[in-house]
Amino acid sequence: MAIAVSFFSGAGGLDTGIHQAGFDIRLTVEIEDTFCETLRLNYPELNVVKGDIMKYDRQRVYMEANLSEDQEIDFMFGGSPCQSFSTAGKRQAFSDPRGQAMIKFAELVREVKPKVFLLENVRGLLSAALKHRPINQRGEGFPPLEPEEMPGSALKYLLKQFRGYNVNFKLINAADYGVPQTRERVFFVGVRNDLNAKFEFPESTHDEHGRDGKKKWVTFGELLKSINVEKHNYVEYSPDRLEYMKLIPRGGGNWRDLPKDVVKQAMGGAYQSGGGKVGFFRRIWLDKPAPTMLTSPMQKSTNLGHPLEDRPLSIEEYLAVQEFPSGYKVAGSLTQQYVQIGNAVPVRLARILGEAVLDLLHKIEVNQQINISVSEVAATVANG
Repeated sequence: MAIAVSFFSGAGGLDTGIHQAGFDIRLTVEIEDTFCETLRLNYPELNVVKGDIMKYDRQRVYMEANLSEDQEIDFMFGGSPCQSFSTAGKRQAFSDPRGQAMIKFAELVREVKPKVFLLENVRGLLSAALKHRPINQRGEGFPPLEPEEMPGSALKYLLKQFRGYNVNFKLINAADYGVPQTRERVFFVGVRNDLNAKFEFPESTHDEHGRDGKKKWVTFGELLKSINVEKHNYVEYSPDRLEYMKLIPRGGGNWRDLPKDVVKQAMGGAYQSGGGKVGFFRRIWLDKPAPTMLTSPMQKSTNLGHPLEDRPLSIEEYLAVQEFPSGYKVAGSLTQQYVQIGNAVPVRLARILGEAVLDLLHKIEVNQQINISVSEVAATVANG
């Protein structure tokens, strides 16, 4: 069985999918106590270590994974913290400690030399600058942007850190692979250069309209029919928010559907701000996939309201949208549970990518065996 190690494991979305794909995960590293507890609740046999990636080197990885020096790690993967590249954050890129953790992951890849690695992060990484210059300090009257301030400079810098690997990356919408959620994330998959192979992302299986012979996106309404739990656990709306949410149409809608005589009062200062503000007072739509599961379902600008009931989505619905196995347990307070699940990679997508990596590893192994056999035949012929 192919050997894997995991970093930034969180609630275990990637780990669950990669394990389902057929990998033997020898080490799972997570820095948060509560997240480690979640992993142990669901996988008591998993080697979960509370640890900071910044303190790891090859020796520690091999020791904690209980691997001998002559064993190769087939796959190293992780979904690193994304806040330093989020458009909602301060965009500090790799100067932020959370961004530095991504660079440390690349450093470990170079040191450990797994056959393949996978790294996941937010789409903002694709356009981020190494150094963010505020908008009000650009344009006429200001110096031109430096190379490190240009969009995409952070991506170029990151790719250079994976020296020795043939790296392919892709922005993936989870809905295109059958996940009932339009979650967009960028995935990097690199193959060690000496293996003479390149990872190709699997073709999508779904399409918004079911074009080109693909299935239609899975809607939240379809998912809702399969959710069967005795009790839903969720945070409560404030009395004021609840009264406004009751005015949003059942089946899906947002602030634009509020009566004209209350919409300004409900929106407050946001009413005059720019942008679509689609997340304000949002009930998610029954006839569409859910939007991205966030670390809280009830922030003013990113509300995730139930389409039929007057409440935010529950922990159980979060787990279902992210396609964790039935009965999956999440440790900690409700707030901590939302954070863990909201940050996870959808399990189905993780499994699909894991299966593609495993298939590539098998092809590499077959090619190596063929090359060995050819060399042996050549040697025999040469020796008469």
